Amino acid sequence: MMQHLPRLLVLWRVFARYRLDTLLPPPPNALARVVLLAFRLHPAWWFAGANAHGPERIRLAFEELGPLFIKLGQLIATRRDLLPPAMLDELVKLQENVPPFAVSDAKAIVERELKLPLSEAFSRFDDAPLAAASIAQVHTGALRDGREVIIKVLRPGVAERIRTDMALLKSLAEVIEQRLDLRVIPLTRIVNDYERTLLDETDLALEADNTRQLRANFVGSPLFYVPEVYQGSREVMIAERIEGVPINDHATFDRLGIDRERLAEKGLTIFFTQVFRDNFFHADMHPGNVYVETGNPSDPRFIGLDCAIVGTLPSEDQLTIAQILLSLIQRDFGQLVRVAATAGWIPAGAPLDVISREVRRLVEPVLSKSIDDVQLAPILAGLLDMSRTHGLHIPPQLVLLLKTLIHIEGLGRELYPALDIWSLAKPLLTQWMNDRIGPKALLKRIKEDTPILLAGLPELPQLIFDALSQQRLQGQWQRRQLDALVHLQADLRRGRQHDFIAWLGILSGGVMALASTHALPWNAPPALLGWGIALAAVSAFWRITRR
Repeated sequence: MMQHLPRLLVLWRVFARYRLDTLLPPPPNALARVVLLAFRLHPAWWFAGANAHGPERIRLAFEELGPLFIKLGQLIATRRDLLPPAMLDELVKLQENVPPFAVSDAKAIVERELKLPLSEAFSRFDDAPLAAASIAQVHTGALRDGREVIIKVLRPGVAERIRTDMALLKSLAEVIEQRLDLRVIPLTRIVNDYERTLLDETDLALEADNTRQLRANFVGSPLFYVPEVYQGSREVMIAERIEGVPINDHATFDRLGIDRERLAEKGLTIFFTQVFRDNFFHADMHPGNVYVETGNPSDPRFIGLDCAIVGTLPSEDQLTIAQILLSLIQRDFGQLVRVAATAGWIPAGAPLDVISREVRRLVEPVLSKSIDDVQLAPILAGLLDMSRTHGLHIPPQLVLLLKTLIHIEGLGRELYPALDIWSLAKPLLTQWMNDRIGPKALLKRIKEDTPILLAGLPELPQLIFDALSQQRLQGQWQRRQLDALVHLQADLRRGRQHDFIAWLGILSGGVMALASTHALPWNAPPALLGWGIALAAVSAFWRITRR
């Protein structure tokens, strides 16, 4: 941890200067009290100014600490149940109102990436940034043909700052895994995966590819619009400029009469469509990245921005999650646990009936509630506690999905608190399951595979002969391996017997020699010295030659 000392000192100073310790709940034990006391030992805590008392202090601290903490603030900002409204309003500013970097640096980066002067690439480049975030900032402009565009420019040095903080996080994860029993939560692997996710966000060429894919998935959709990308490189992306309002602009929604219930239902439909139909989901859906078209208030459409962080799931996990969600909606907790056990998330021999009862106790009380009454954090905490108790396995690839669910739930809570998430999810999941494993899906697969099967029929006899021959050869190889193993076991037994005889001879010879030299309590004839040495030497020689 010593290599992280400079960064730890920065964290200590910033936490102390903004007195963030006063936002934490009372310490539950002596160790936590010592940690909190450490903040107050820093001189910055005692000389803190006015910024250490107002609601803006948490935003200022996160901005000073850099991209990783800004991402944390963006996630907290979607959870109106965690902090006082004034502080959450400050954290919302982290979604697109981070202090910008110099426009001269932005212009230099654009010219370097495009290999063109700005005057040749654009008819207009606006100096004032439209938005500034933790990873990049956005300028507006127009191409030479008149198309209005946004120019997204990567923040200088952001990748290095992320690597520094993630190195510290990885070291902490290793220490925690060594000190605590966290077999069910692969903490180090989760941190490594998250580092790759954040570093992918610093590659705007990758974001451009993700945006094109998401746009193709929803082309012509009445639910979701994704802007067109014109050009993308490592540090610069140029895309279509869109008109809309942020998802948290409730004043505009009220003024225009936008149907919030319809909007919330569409948001949930978009999420399930991305996860199950496309297996390609936007995994950073905080309010700064989700806008709403205002042209048709009765049937509004979402606009998706900043597609740097996307997620996919293995097909088997897709099916498992769909089955688990359907089991939840149907309140069939036994089926839920059986699905998880079949997927390998529950170890063999675990008490499935006990786990089923614990899941029912934890989850059933919220299934009949509206989204405004559902508290996701206690449920996740309870599931993690149950995982530790029963040794359950939590696949790391689900972390992005859980993060996205937290964002979606937070957005739904703000848009339309009475949204019945379960009733809306059931037909979507049932339809996907029928499309995936229903009778029509089976007939479609047979129809698609029949030409391939017919084309392979002439080769079928040879394939069967080869398979049988391979099986025979495999059996012969296994028999040889078994014979070799039996011989090895016999050799080990004989070796242990030879070792015993040799050491017995050496020990007896040593005792005889020591007795003849009066080194032991009893005396023996001097001639026994030679016999003892000879016995020990012969025993040693015999063992060596037997190897």
